[in-house]
Amino acid sequence: MKPQRQLRFLVDVCTASRALTSMLVGEGHDVVIASRTSPESDEFLMGVALREGRVLITEDKDYGELVFARGMAHPCIVRLHRLSAPEQVSTMRKLIGDEAESMVDGAMIVATRDRVRVSSGSQGGD
Repeated sequence: MKPQRQLRFLVDVCTASRALTSMLVGEGHDVVIASRTSPESDEFLMGVALREGRVLITEDKDYGELVFARGMAHPCIVRLHRLSAPEQVSTMRKLIGDEAESMVDGAMIVATRDRVRVSSGSQGGD
């Protein structure tokens, strides 16, 4: 078994479960959670994640519109669609094992109970 790659994550407030955050930190990843007290716009969070080289984890479908309809530069975005906290944990653990390279390359990943869709990375920007 190959060693797991350590990644940097920005967890959107809509997705920030203790279980998910604990798993990511426990496995040695660098994790920042979006603030619950002063929520920032999706554009702002995407910019932070891009500048800091973080994978943005969210439940929010609006990020797809920013990327595909408006053509914004983006980091890897992982959308966990309708998953419970335990499902988020198991899904992220599997994605980190299977899709770490795609995450580094800025892919758009949508995970549901039944499947995972990965759109190749095209970070844009400078």
